Amino acid sequence: MNHPDAYRDQEVVIIGLAKSGVQVAKVLHQAGAKLTVNDKKDRKQCPEASELEALGISVLCGGHPEGLIHPGVKLVVKNPGIPYTAPPVQKAVELGIEVVTEVEVAYHLCKAPIIGITGSNGKTTTTTWVGKLLEASGMNPIVAGNIGTPVCEAAVDAKSDEWMVVELSSFQLKGTKDFKPTVACLLNVAETHLDYHGGMEDYVASKARLFANQTAADTAVVNWDDPVCRELVPYIKAKLLPFSMTERLQEGLFADPPYIPDVTDDIERSIVYRDGNGVLHPIIGVAEIGLPGRFNVENALAACAIAIAAGAESANLAEPLSTFRGVEHRLEYVLEHAGVAYYNNSKATNSKATMMALSSFKQPIVLIAGGLDRGSDYTELVPSLQEGVKAVVLLGETRHKLAERAHQAGIEHVKVVDNGEDAAATLVEAVNKAAEFAETGDVVLLSPACASWDMFRSYEERGRIFKEAAHKL
Repeated sequence: MNHPDAYRDQEVVIIGLAKSGVQVAKVLHQAGAKLTVNDKKDRKQCPEASELEALGISVLCGGHPEGLIHPGVKLVVKNPGIPYTAPPVQKAVELGIEVVTEVEVAYHLCKAPIIGITGSNGKTTTTTWVGKLLEASGMNPIVAGNIGTPVCEAAVDAKSDEWMVVELSSFQLKGTKDFKPTVACLLNVAETHLDYHGGMEDYVASKARLFANQTAADTAVVNWDDPVCRELVPYIKAKLLPFSMTERLQEGLFADPPYIPDVTDDIERSIVYRDGNGVLHPIIGVAEIGLPGRFNVENALAACAIAIAAGAESANLAEPLSTFRGVEHRLEYVLEHAGVAYYNNSKATNSKATMMALSSFKQPIVLIAGGLDRGSDYTELVPSLQEGVKAVVLLGETRHKLAERAHQAGIEHVKVVDNGEDAAATLVEAVNKAAEFAETGDVVLLSPACASWDMFRSYEERGRIFKEAAHKL
């Protein structure tokens, strides 16, 4: 797409309100575009509409009206979560009208260099951590994107001496064309969002959009241990800065001594940076990192690589690595009750995220899981369930699928909680049942391996209800 100013007096359609839709509407309205904002939800479910109408912007709620998309429309900006199968999006594609997401609009506005971070798991933790690392190095970060603040809102006021640190989903990246981050990071790739993408090929291609416009002047940070990330390397034109848990790299960030895959050990190890001259820079001992779990060591490696690529000194990174205590709903410690520790990992919306969480504990685990059925059979969970899970409590659309896998793993205590009309009451029942299975020294872990939308409005709502239920025990 062009700079927003190029759409003065041109027809632009924005599909989907929410925070990002409102912000991109304001930007394009100020640029002089002739805007129509459309949301299929009823008017009473679109509280943001009044704010835009007060600015003189046309807002149509309650469906996608006939004629919304026509040959006179120059640009369509869609909410990332709206699939390309939605009728107005399909119509735009058929007519050859450019369809983008808010991230593309923000890119053309933003004066600050951009750090783009994506991956199937660990995005929010890594993005937040990068903000802390850059802050400690005096580099003026602005943290935005899928993490909370819409990129357009942050981009409007961003200055050239700041750094825009952006968490990006595959949904957002699929709708980009010119978007080019100065530093791009792909954390990992796991099977997820296949209902949206239609298959892994489109999902991986959407993630790879992050690197598409980079040049040799930019940096690509990639997970050297992830086979899908490695397969993309020949197509990346930017300078490569890899990170690895299992290999001492010639240049990049790595754990030293390396981890042995699928082996639990208590070896003392550190995060180390080897620069382009082969010089080793020890950063921090793994035991000193502020977040538990092997996967958070991986997130820390990625965050360090990103910060160094942006110009941070490795000597400034240890303190924010040790003091950061994580993000809500990501392996969040809730409380201890009757000698049992309760952890909220509601953000685990795919199997790999739950597998990573299970590997973080040496204590016996009572797992609460289940949610939206996106077609996975969850076979990959079986080895992790066999490791340290003593009981499972299951709810949501996938409860019976997951029960099969739990039985396959040889778990003796498997409780399926049938979905009632009240989703909150169902989750409370699951927490109470998990508490019955748990004994002193155990962990009760909410780590669903599924999205929340079959029962809850968001993973945040699911996590908050879990925490409230734990506190009421």
